[in-house]
Amino acid sequence: MLAQIQTSTQLHFLPPPPLLRRRISISSARHRPPLLHHHQKFSTSSRSLRLTNCINLRINDKAGSASGDVVDEEKENACKQEKQVKRAYPFHEIEPKWQRYWENNKTFHTPDEIDTAKPKFYVLDMFPYPSGAGLHVGHPLGYTATDILARLKRMQGFNVLHPMGWDAFGLPAEQYAIETGTHPKITTLRNINRFRSQLKSLGFSYDWDREISTTEPEYYKWTQWIFLQLLKRGLAYQAEVPVNWCPALGTVLANEEVIDGVSERGGHPVIRKPMRQWMLKITAYADRLLEDLDDLDWPESVKEMQRNWIGRSEGAELEFCLVDTNGLERDNKIIVYTTRPDTIFGATYLVVAPEHVLLSSIVSDAQRKQVEEYKEIASRKSDLERTELQKEKTGVFTGCYARNAANGKNIPIWVADYVLGSYGTGAIMAVPAHDTRDHEFSLKYSIPICGVVTPDNVNFSYFEKAYTGEGTMINSSSSISGLDINGLSSKEAALRVIEWLEKTANGIKKVNYKLRDWLFARQRYWGEPIPVIFVDDTGEGIPIPEAELPLALPELDEFTPTGTGEPPLSKALSWVKTIDPLSGKPARRETNTMPQWAGSCWYYLRFMDPKNSKELVDKEKEMYWSPVDVYVGGAEHAVLHLLYARFWHKVLYDIGVVSTKEPFKCVINQGIILGEVQYMAYRDPDGNLISADSVDAIIEYSQERIADEKVMKSGDSFVLKDNPNIRLIARAHKMSKSRGNVINPDDVVLEYGADSLRLYEMFMGPFRDSKTWSTSGIEGVHRFLARVWRLIVGSPSPDGKFKDGTVNLDGKPSVEQLRCLHRCIDKVTEEIEGTRFNTGISAMMEFINAAYKWDKLPKSIVETFVLLLSPYAPHVAEELWSRLGHSTSLAYEPFPKANPTYLKESTVVLPVQINGKTRGTIQVEEACTEEDAFRLASLDSKLSKFLAGKSIKKRIYVPGKILNVILDTQNIEVGQR
Repeated sequence: MLAQIQTSTQLHFLPPPPLLRRRISISSARHRPPLLHHHQKFSTSSRSLRLTNCINLRINDKAGSASGDVVDEEKENACKQEKQVKRAYPFHEIEPKWQRYWENNKTFHTPDEIDTAKPKFYVLDMFPYPSGAGLHVGHPLGYTATDILARLKRMQGFNVLHPMGWDAFGLPAEQYAIETGTHPKITTLRNINRFRSQLKSLGFSYDWDREISTTEPEYYKWTQWIFLQLLKRGLAYQAEVPVNWCPALGTVLANEEVIDGVSERGGHPVIRKPMRQWMLKITAYADRLLEDLDDLDWPESVKEMQRNWIGRSEGAELEFCLVDTNGLERDNKIIVYTTRPDTIFGATYLVVAPEHVLLSSIVSDAQRKQVEEYKEIASRKSDLERTELQKEKTGVFTGCYARNAANGKNIPIWVADYVLGSYGTGAIMAVPAHDTRDHEFSLKYSIPICGVVTPDNVNFSYFEKAYTGEGTMINSSSSISGLDINGLSSKEAALRVIEWLEKTANGIKKVNYKLRDWLFARQRYWGEPIPVIFVDDTGEGIPIPEAELPLALPELDEFTPTGTGEPPLSKALSWVKTIDPLSGKPARRETNTMPQWAGSCWYYLRFMDPKNSKELVDKEKEMYWSPVDVYVGGAEHAVLHLLYARFWHKVLYDIGVVSTKEPFKCVINQGIILGEVQYMAYRDPDGNLISADSVDAIIEYSQERIADEKVMKSGDSFVLKDNPNIRLIARAHKMSKSRGNVINPDDVVLEYGADSLRLYEMFMGPFRDSKTWSTSGIEGVHRFLARVWRLIVGSPSPDGKFKDGTVNLDGKPSVEQLRCLHRCIDKVTEEIEGTRFNTGISAMMEFINAAYKWDKLPKSIVETFVLLLSPYAPHVAEELWSRLGHSTSLAYEPFPKANPTYLKESTVVLPVQINGKTRGTIQVEEACTEEDAFRLASLDSKLSKFLAGKSIKKRIYVPGKILNVILDTQNIEVGQR
């Protein structure tokens, strides 16, 4: 798909970031090539050209090549000349060699026709958005983990599906295009080429024949097809809704894309504005989305976030009649939703949202100006800002009243932005005695507070704070309405009130959700066209025939925002104007595009059958591969992406496209890799250094970055070497360009190799935890791989070169060697399958430490260890496997299995009795003979005093259980028998 249109992109590499270079320059460089010093720059000298060529040899990739690029001979020679230096092991030769082998031989290709009798394993990364910045070292964390799992399962005999693709539509590419004048298609393809090259340089075993991009018409044809199925079933519709409109970006933003009233990207002002938008009725699936969470093997925190986002609650809808200035009821009513109908007698005012549809019609003339000004201010705030619990509550009285049917009292109606028009009915009954936000609001605006729930056996002041718990009802009866709930518990009272509401037609029982229908339109160019036309004379929306899909995105040279709310596609006049195929009448195409979420909602299905032009996915293939067994990605996608994907999957399940109710069996969130620790010192206004433990909160201090070499550890703190009295702040931050702490994996691969990067990212700590990058840490795992290499290949010659083949590997393994090996097999297998990758590496390190102490190294032991290492460090493992005499890749060799015989403890604790009384214990081998057991007992310091100089009448020995020594009464020395 991508191969037909992609072009080769020459990548240019900068020297390592200053932080990486500095750390490297002060650490040991014994087996590594020299780096430029921090004050040097790359030049166009022959050396730097050779270095650039050498890098490109490793990671440059020409898109669409079926058998891999033919390596330019000149580059290869330049690389060889450049690398005439001593290395810990020759990763610079090994890694490109095996990457070419895998590509040329399609080692990781999963064919369409497979043996379905074999078990399957579908492991998937949340596919990336290909940004112009390329990868940083945080990205490969999840990719390495899934690759280890994929490699393990292949070797265990599974059919493995491990694909990669690109979530490439979206606002960032369009904004970049607007700023630079470069078409987003060009930018996107260039970024994809860079990402692909970087991923290949890390040795990930993706099936690149299944590569997809959401921007390709062959792909978004089926995104559009899914939209038409939603439209057919009434799950896609248009509605006038308040949205976050950003005039500068010319598009609607999701709540998550608005921070403090400005766009997350660019910091442009955002306002709330009603617009006609496409919506997807995700609320129709709210109960199923909630109920089916229970059966998923997902992090409990993610499931809880989805439960909270769906926000199911049970309560009641109540009607409050508006009253005129004479206190007479009007025809209009305000409907409110509450989860606490038991507190109806405590409602002392109503609140409507600034965007409530009735607000303009109920506000009094005297208050109209204030209300309109307040609405304008509220329109600039996001929903998240408005509902922030800590923010000061604001509002304006509308000048209008409504009647509380429970007690007949007229209560004021206020407009306040802490109530959202998108939740419930957009209006609430405010009960300040029993709701914290209402309590704050009532105190600020001097609104009455009436307590109606009292905690049992506790005196409570409702004016000091709100009581939000349950209890016994008080002040809750009225002869006017006939409702009396005094003395009832909160739960009993709620049921009684709902019964009264329904009996008197003042309300109904109601289940409500925080979940809102999905806003599914963006006023941008770079997205999937929506396959709908509107007939000119009627405005009727008509889906285009499925046979006409894909509706391709037209080529536009001018795709800047119109500034009017009209999307950029409205400029493509020849594309917009069309004919209704049924009536033959003139029509216009929909000019909004789909949001970026659309393409990522179902891509996991397309990987199963990426070349199918007749249907979204072949049913047999889907039934075999579904669901995704392991899905790995960041916790930031815990709600929206995962929730939207589950929604679409359930719709596809209902129409028979998929066979499972859920798309992802197991979801794992990897932790974040933070930048290297940075040390900061305080200076007072006079410029003096101040210890961090002496900082005064009143004084304003400046902070100064301290170089690593000027810092030392003192106890649990870090201090200046030159002045240990100055304690420093040590912090690690998320990697970002602005902080200058981004580590480029290309630099790490150049200096240490891809296997070292893979191994280090897995060794840093538990996979799900956040951890801090440390260049000294990667040096440690690099030394480990070098030790593995030298153990099997031997030490280098004085010029740094390694011989071909291996050291002498012969002999039969000893029992102790087999025990050591099989414990390692058992541990590594268990830890990979449990995604505890760091402890699996520790087990291999322990094995290598033991192996260095052996006199002989049997080949069978070495071969088995190389297979164990291969999921983590595939390049060096492949090379060692080849040197051990194998002519094919180890990718499908059976993964070692631990023999339980060698996992048992080799020694046991043997109780020793003297004349039937236990006098101590000795440690013996399981197969220990009676003579050896008695000899060890005689040598034991505690037992020897009972045996020395005594005559032995007999010995009773049960192997592994007990040794009982019966003494003769005659005083004859032991051993004289």
